[in-house]
Amino acid sequence: MRKWTTGAWKSTLAVALVLAIGTGCASGKKTESGETELTVLLDWYPNAVHTFLYAAEEQGYFKEAGLKVNLQTPADTNDALKLVATGKADLALSYHMQVAISRSEGIPIVSVGAIVRHPLNQLLVLDSPDIKSPKDLVGKKIGYPSIPLDEAIVNTMVKTDGGDPSKLTYTDVGWDLIPAMTTKKVDAIIGGYVNHEKLLLEKEGEKITAFDPSKFGVPDYYELVLTASEKGLESNGDAIKKFIEASAKGQAYTASHPDEALQLLLDQQSKDFPLDADVEKQSLSILLPLMDAGEQPFASQTKESWSSVIDWLKEHRQLTDDVKAEDAFRNL
Repeated sequence: MRKWTTGAWKSTLAVALVLAIGTGCASGKKTESGETELTVLLDWYPNAVHTFLYAAEEQGYFKEAGLKVNLQTPADTNDALKLVATGKADLALSYHMQVAISRSEGIPIVSVGAIVRHPLNQLLVLDSPDIKSPKDLVGKKIGYPSIPLDEAIVNTMVKTDGGDPSKLTYTDVGWDLIPAMTTKKVDAIIGGYVNHEKLLLEKEGEKITAFDPSKFGVPDYYELVLTASEKGLESNGDAIKKFIEASAKGQAYTASHPDEALQLLLDQQSKDFPLDADVEKQSLSILLPLMDAGEQPFASQTKESWSSVIDWLKEHRQLTDDVKAEDAFRNL
């Protein structure tokens, strides 16, 4: 789960979001030209993972589907699901585990598509001859953004690797994950992504090893999912399905024309969030295979994946109440 790191950005985005979606319901209103208007909240500021959406927009796939899509950035990533659940937005990019946790808290949100199919949030470690696998972090300092879920991920990894998680030392570094590593305040971080923090650390000259949670006891979860509300699906399911189909075309274009597609994103970047073209290019090359559904349709999901994630969250006491896998997702 991603957070903003500065209060100024957060305030700016909060104002922008209020101005963009107002206080009324979003659910698929019609424009004067007859298009269905959808407000879609991103999970973070626009970056390489969103290339498929900008490609779908710029290539005209949304328009061909009869849609007018408003891509917005929420002030806080935790707000997106609540805004969708209350009808202030139609769709939001969020996180597999967060959807399950939110449903356990009574938020009627549903995943309608798996966008990134494997973990991006990986255990990033400063290269050291003393650390060859997660269990070697016993006696070292692990920086994290004070999220219990991140702690549960590392504990599982270390235990699966044969180490004792009770002997781990966690340091709350907030969202200053990169400075914590470059100043050697910590030996490793969780909460950083292999397609972002790892690349930025390497650009600063650090040598980083990434340990994938799914290789050490954590379910191979979907990092990023597209979400809708239960009511939104009932009233606006056809438009949401069209959105996913148009997005699939955007992803196909991105996979076959990565440089051109990424440029469409870069051309739309905000001055508030300038992108490093080289980093985003590397990021997209990492993301494309992780977004590939193979022989299955783009964004497809499985009950097995949802069940394994829910069982793991339950085992680690991350759920307030029970969640049924079949209620948490839909394949449209």
